[in-house]
Amino acid sequence: MRVFSFRRPSGFQRAAPFRRGAMWLMVAGALAVPAGSAVAITELQENAAHRSALRVLLADVENAAWQQNALRSRAMLAKGLTPDLAKTRQEVDETVDAIAADFARRDPDSRYALAVQDAFGYYDDAVDYEFELLEAGDLLAAQRANEYRADPTFGALRAAMDDAARHYEREADRSGRWALQGTVLIMTAAATMIAGLVTQSHRIRARAFRKAAHQATHDALTGLPNRMLLHDTIAAAIATESADGSHVALLLLDLDRFKEVNDTLGHHYGDQLLVQAARRMRDTVRDGEMVARLGGDEFAVLLPGVTGAADVAAFAARLQEALQAPFELDGLSLTVAGSIGAALHPEHGRTADELLQRADIAMYTAKARRTGFAVFDQSQDSTDPRKLTLASDLRRGIDQGQLLLHYQPKVDAQTGRVLGAEALVRWQHPEHGMIPPNDFIPLAEHTGLITPLTRFVLDSALRQCRAWLTAGHELTVAVNVSAHGLLDLDLPAEIAERLDHWQVPARLLTIEITETAIMTDPERALQVVKQLHALGVHLSIDDFGTGYSSMAYLKNLPVQELKIDRTFVSSMTTSERDAVIVRSTVELGRNLGLRVIAEGVEDIATWRQLDAAGCDALQGYYISRPVGPADFDAWLDGQKAEAPAALA
Repeated sequence: MRVFSFRRPSGFQRAAPFRRGAMWLMVAGALAVPAGSAVAITELQENAAHRSALRVLLADVENAAWQQNALRSRAMLAKGLTPDLAKTRQEVDETVDAIAADFARRDPDSRYALAVQDAFGYYDDAVDYEFELLEAGDLLAAQRANEYRADPTFGALRAAMDDAARHYEREADRSGRWALQGTVLIMTAAATMIAGLVTQSHRIRARAFRKAAHQATHDALTGLPNRMLLHDTIAAAIATESADGSHVALLLLDLDRFKEVNDTLGHHYGDQLLVQAARRMRDTVRDGEMVARLGGDEFAVLLPGVTGAADVAAFAARLQEALQAPFELDGLSLTVAGSIGAALHPEHGRTADELLQRADIAMYTAKARRTGFAVFDQSQDSTDPRKLTLASDLRRGIDQGQLLLHYQPKVDAQTGRVLGAEALVRWQHPEHGMIPPNDFIPLAEHTGLITPLTRFVLDSALRQCRAWLTAGHELTVAVNVSAHGLLDLDLPAEIAERLDHWQVPARLLTIEITETAIMTDPERALQVVKQLHALGVHLSIDDFGTGYSSMAYLKNLPVQELKIDRTFVSSMTTSERDAVIVRSTVELGRNLGLRVIAEGVEDIATWRQLDAAGCDALQGYYISRPVGPADFDAWLDGQKAEAPAALA
């Protein structure tokens, strides 16, 4: 029998031989002591160099572990099979049988020796399982295996070693034999060395696993949990939700101006903003709650144990308050707000995926309505399940030519002469057919696709304008630009490049912007608008009367046109209040020297009232619905003869 040879119990399979070989080398190297205390002490002294080499090897392993590279750790162990260490292994083979025979007399049934051997086998098997999971890329499972399997078996191994050492000490005390006492001292020293090496190896391995698992489950920039860990934690919180009526709540937060920071200041400032925002959000949560970064400028907060929506709203208010103070980024002071959406279990979703989806919908609702915070309700979610997949389809739609433009004409209010057209984007989805802009433009704004979408619309509209010019029609073309586009300092240069490419005079392009877009960041918007004006592009305030722009900003904007919103125009023949608003807006525009155009003209009576009020141009279904380029050209030919009849 070979005591403390640490053979694996029968039935266990070895899966990582060179790592285990190195581990056996560490353990066996510590046991290289022959029978007889004097000889053993001498041998221990002679093997000091080998043990020193072993310590160097362990230091290399620890260094590799700190670099979170478990595979490199294993490679370092394999590399450690130097001739000196191999000599130690050979000496062990020659001497361990002798000391084993002496111990066998004191442990005739090998109970303690076998207990240690079995305990090591179980521990070694647990370690193998960890490495198998690690090599398979399942770091979360490896972390759990370390916590629930390797740690307990390691504790059992230490306990078995302690029991064996105490047993041999008792045997020595009872016999009173000096030789046996000396041998037991050596045995105790060897067991202590084994325990130390195993403990150190276990600590290194556990630290490596913790760091590797942390990397896999946490965001490298902010240190926050990532989407994978959040998903698992949500699922665990749902599974352990108490029956006292409390809820698990999930909040998603999107930084409203993050892309602007990245685009204009660079990723260095964007990263600083993310780190500081993450720190502020982390400071708002309590023990048991979690802040995670999902990617980009999107964060999540998990709140287990809330009583209802009121608790969630109160926390959202604290979160928004934490973000209110300006962020200091290398001497720049920047104010950034957040849009927050929330969903609660079980009323809004029963799984982690459902809660993430519903909280995202609520966040989009808060962003679109500019309310800052919204709790999910079913009305926010389209009854058409297509909406959930449109965002992922939209990028492909832009790249694959699924988007197209329709044109709605604008005519002179007095003569009916065609002045130009507004370009309106449509999406011809390969599965769902024609999708209206209200279903996908908000998604484009929410997902960052509004920039490539705007470029597509500009390019297509100017190409069509060039075609009209070639055909002898000098018509203006109007393109809507979102709040995001209006804050893009590169927009004027891009428009100038497209105008030059299609050889279209700048005066034939009208950029329509909303009051709300202007007020998102008035100073920045004014800078972009002035650059567009310098190009010679015409500017129109779209949906005038529905936003919240101040007259102070309006008088400073170099715009040429006000466009009265259809909500007032379409009902002006039945509502005197709306008629007064329309007439007042026309008068305001004329006093400011601006052209006034009314959209939403549905009948001849509305046309006549607008003409009488002094409105300059009209747009609406009574004149024409938005149509494709070919239909628009056909409409142009027929319109020349029909226009006078409209005013009769």
